[in-house]
Order: sequence, then structure tokens, then C-alpha cells
Amino acid sequence: MTVHFVEWNTKRDLMKEVNRLYDVAGTFDCVGKGDLVAVKLHVGELGNPYYVQPFFVHDIVRRVKEAGGKPFLTDTNTYYHAQRNNGYDHMVTALINGFNMAPFIVADGLRSENYRAIETRGILSEIEVAGVIAEADAMIVVSHDKGHELSGFGGAIKNLGMGCTSRAGKLRQHRTVGLEIDEAKCIGCCKCKQTCELSLPEIVNGKAINVSPLCMRCPVCSQECPTGAIRLTHKENLCRALASAAYGVLSTFVKGKVSYVSFAKDITQYCDCLPGPGEIMMKDLGIFAADSAVSVDAAFLSTIDHEVFNDAYGVDCMLQVREAKALGIEGEIKPQIVTLS
Repeated sequence: MTVHFVEWNTKRDLMKEVNRLYDVAGTFDCVGKGDLVAVKLHVGELGNPYYVQPFFVHDIVRRVKEAGGKPFLTDTNTYYHAQRNNGYDHMVTALINGFNMAPFIVADGLRSENYRAIETRGILSEIEVAGVIAEADAMIVVSHDKGHELSGFGGAIKNLGMGCTSRAGKLRQHRTVGLEIDEAKCIGCCKCKQTCELSLPEIVNGKAINVSPLCMRCPVCSQECPTGAIRLTHKENLCRALASAAYGVLSTFVKGKVSYVSFAKDITQYCDCLPGPGEIMMKDLGIFAADSAVSVDAAFLSTIDHEVFNDAYGVDCMLQVREAKALGIEGEIKPQIVTLS
């Protein structure tokens, strides 16, 4: 399976280059006349300067319309309490960050109440797919490739698995990761409780415990613990859960109705969900286009030294790609990459 690629070369007109990429890759072949087309993107957390530049999304909207589709921008609400935790704040953030070129429809509703429980494969038996995603006729998945503390990196598979599911689905995926507290190291300082936005850890008899089913296994408490008493375990399970969720999301579409465009630019330490995305870890590469999430993510990871992410986060970046392939998502672990000249 082929992945087409255009280098990030600012000596050229990148708008023209990316349109050549779309034409060669057949990016909009998935769009039929009258289709309701979800342009699935991440509008960026408020304060984060690194996300796909809006003028590229504006052009994708134009191309969907030219193909006869009815495009709308969409993303799901976050589980954590930031500026995209509900439909209202999410839409305001989208507008502030420049995404006003088409209707922005929050995929899982005002308070993440709109979803479909879909059977899937792998580490999860079912996943809560956002209702708007499940009802769309076609989808263009616009991803920003970057690092991620739990899954190693985030690309198209994460954009499907985490980005197309409700808060309940996000929690389900994150809960595949374990959390352990070493009582011998814990000094009962309450730092974990103070830093947790839900104040979930409890201090009982001078020791921290966290048995709450609401804990999403974010790394904040473990990072802030002064004695290293808290640690996350089986982080690799999130990679498996992303693939499992992605399979469930794709099962709601007819074959051939989803296309992928991934921007390997501003490749940051952390994901677009954070107002502080950390340092840029490698040079701008370019833009990938394919009709497979497996292939487009594998192409990015094979182009870079992804061991940088593996070493930084202790997770094998390729695991989510291999798992998605094993579950039956079409694509190649070693795709042919065709660079436009």
C-alpha cells in the first residue's frame, strides 16, 4: 500500500504542493455527491501554538465541496478539564484558533452524551464512538504527528481511537493502563491529591490510595510525587486500546470512505491537548497522504528516528501500528513511500 509524501520545503508554494499530493494520493476519492463529510481534526488546546495550520484545513474543506460533499469540522470533548471539555468551550476554542471555514460540530455532544456503543476487537470488547462520527458518510482524518507521554506518539490511529470517541470511550482506553502506589515510599504529603484535577487520590492512615474508577491514568500524580511512590504500569496497553478503538470507529464506515492526511510539522514533545506542548523534537518533515491509518502512521515512524520517542516515554511507538494491522485494519507496516518531486 502506497503512502504519498511531499517535503516541507518553504522555497515552494506548499498550498500548490499539498494539492498535488491530494491529487496523486486520491485523498478525496472517498467523497461522494451529497455526502456528509467529517473533517476530523484537533483544533489545539487554547494556548498551544502547534497544530495543523487553519489555511490547510480551509483548502481541504474547499476540495471536499468540489468533490460534491458537505464538509464539517469535528472533534470530541476531552475527559480532562481544560478548554475543550464541553461543546460550548470546544467550539469557542475552535474559533479562537482559526477554524471557522466550515461548521464545527462537536462529535459527541454538549457534555459528551452523544455516542454509540460499538463492538470492536482486541483489548477492548466495545468502544463508545461519537455519534456524529458514526453517522457521517465519509471522513477525512487530518492529523498532526507528535510525541505523547503514554502512547509514545500520536498520529492517525490516535486521531481515530481517542479523537473519535466520547469521554466514556477515552476513559475506557486509558483505564487499560495500571497505577501502583508503593506504600513504603509514600510519605502522605498530599501532593498527588493537590495536583490531580479531580482530587482522586485519598490519604488514609498517612498513605495515598487511588481506587477511583474515574482515574484516567494521566501521568500528573506520578510526575509530581516527590518520592517516586506512584508509577503507571502496562503503558503499552494504551497503544493496544488505541488500535482497538480505531477498529471500532472504522467499522461504522463503508470501506473506502475514510482518507488520511498527516502533517509532520512542529513535531513536539507532547500532544496538542496540552497548552504547553513542550519542545520541538525534530525538524519539519512534510505531509503524508494515504487511504490507511496503519500505512500513514508507519510511513511517518519509518521516516524519523522514532527511537527518540521510545526512549523518552518508555513505549514502543510501532506497537499501536502493529496492533491495528493485527486487528484487521488495512495497511502496511512497511509501506511504499512515494515522494513528490
